[in-house]
Amino acid sequence: MVSAGAAARRPTSEEPRVSGTTPRTGTGAATPEAVCLGESMVTFLPSRPGRLADVPSFGRGIGGAESNVACALAAAGHRTAWVSRVGADGFGDHLVEAVAAYGVDTSFVRRDPHRPTGIYFRTATDRAAEVHEVAYYRAGSAASAMSPGNVPHEALLAGRVLHLSGITAALSADCLALLRELTAVRPGRPLISFDVNHRPGLWRGTDTSPRVLLELARRADLVFVGEDEAEEAWGIVGAEAIRAAMPEPAMVVVKRGAEGATVFSVAGRAEDEPLRRLRSGARGGAPVREGAGRGEAPRSGQYPGAAAAGDSVTHVPALRVDVVAPVGAGDAFAAGFLSATLRGLPVRTRARHGHLMAAAVLTVPGDLTEPPARDRADRLAALDDAAWGRLRLGPGWTGDDTEVRTT
Repeated sequence: MVSAGAAARRPTSEEPRVSGTTPRTGTGAATPEAVCLGESMVTFLPSRPGRLADVPSFGRGIGGAESNVACALAAAGHRTAWVSRVGADGFGDHLVEAVAAYGVDTSFVRRDPHRPTGIYFRTATDRAAEVHEVAYYRAGSAASAMSPGNVPHEALLAGRVLHLSGITAALSADCLALLRELTAVRPGRPLISFDVNHRPGLWRGTDTSPRVLLELARRADLVFVGEDEAEEAWGIVGAEAIRAAMPEPAMVVVKRGAEGATVFSVAGRAEDEPLRRLRSGARGGAPVREGAGRGEAPRSGQYPGAAAAGDSVTHVPALRVDVVAPVGAGDAFAAGFLSATLRGLPVRTRARHGHLMAAAVLTVPGDLTEPPARDRADRLAALDDAAWGRLRLGPGWTGDDTEVRTT
């Protein structure tokens, strides 16, 4: 809830909410492990299934791919920061306070007195369902005005990991320019984590093709991409073809829905890349030629298998989950994978933590939830393949005293 005095307290300029140049985190530490940049919006959740026209009332929540990752990482015990812009309005107050309540550093979220905070309404059904509806009111939002000239670069470079997503690239030409700048290869940049997050509706009516997401992905160190979105955005079919289309990143995680996830990583460094650079302090990714990814996207069959090109390939089956609401799972998976990466865990364990974090969100109504305790998640991630395959997770499974079902 926003307190009664929030309107009187909110800034009236575009200066950071907290003055000073040293980021402050909700966990009390000065330096974040992960910084997430992107738009978050106030979400209106339906009180019952059905068409938006038939839903009588909505509950209020928050939604944003990058802030979801920041909140999930903070809930899992990591120091995180969220960088964005919101309006100087009540919805902006609610967003900043709600994200900060998870322990995320919001001191570099800037307030825009001329543009509103974005909001959206959605139905209770899955994005893939024919009756699913989302009504966005984000055009001209404060976050869409992010650009290379108005974001706090000192905050973006402060963490060990900078997490970005393709949603930001679709918001405006300035936002795309910002992502191109942040993913440019240069000495001292953080490890770049990029979730493709292709949202077709955001690209309609723009002058830019979603193929630009391939360009950005190729400039990152760690990439998350769904098999379905790669086909829809780029016409690339199959996990190996996806990896072959982006050979530069040290690690590419292809999410394959109910089949699980396939992780491609440089052979010989599968267990410590990209974390190796985090530990050594060496930063920066492989060079990408100018204009890479801007032409016609390659299709399945144009490249040899990624494994033949020297990759280590790790496939981790998904969990069986009694789904309550199919939203937020992709962001939760990224958070779980990043958490395990920051902890230096093996590739297979990173993917299992991703699946576990996704299962936590899938078994609650909203985009965010309290993840399982770290020691419990570690025990589940360490199960042998047969025991992992027998798990079935339902509502309440993250509680410390809740028995996890097997079949």
